[in-house]
Amino acid sequence: GAVGNSLPSQVVDHYENPRNVGSLDRNAKNVGTGLVGAPACGDVMKLQVEVDENGRIVDARFKTFGCGSAIASSSLATEWVKGKTVDEALKIKNTDIAKELCLPPVKLHCSMLAEDAIKAALADYKLKQDPNKEEAEKKA
Repeated sequence: GAVGNSLPSQVVDHYENPRNVGSLDRNAKNVGTGLVGAPACGDVMKLQVEVDENGRIVDARFKTFGCGSAIASSSLATEWVKGKTVDEALKIKNTDIAKELCLPPVKLHCSMLAEDAIKAALADYKLKQDPNKEEAEKKA
């Protein structure tokens, strides 16, 4: 009840019915995992993407420990990356997330966290796609 009065309905909806909660197989070659945290507010966000052979994101999952805005931001982020290519997903900006959710300025760090989580997950995925890098690291 009371929460609904202070938060925009979009945030409440994503908070009460978050999309895509859960985990993908972090060991799968086509799954990228990003884990980011904001120590200042204690929010921790894990975001995973599953990418098909054409470089398109076919699934995304998240687990977020934090406030409603952090959960809503990561929920929206997983919705947005689905169906996008890796490069398109990298263009998602925290400002877009914040605008879509009408986040108050004090909660902007939540949308930044979501953007960071997307970038971290995609970086992890890209690393897995370049086995030569890993081989080089093993030898080093």
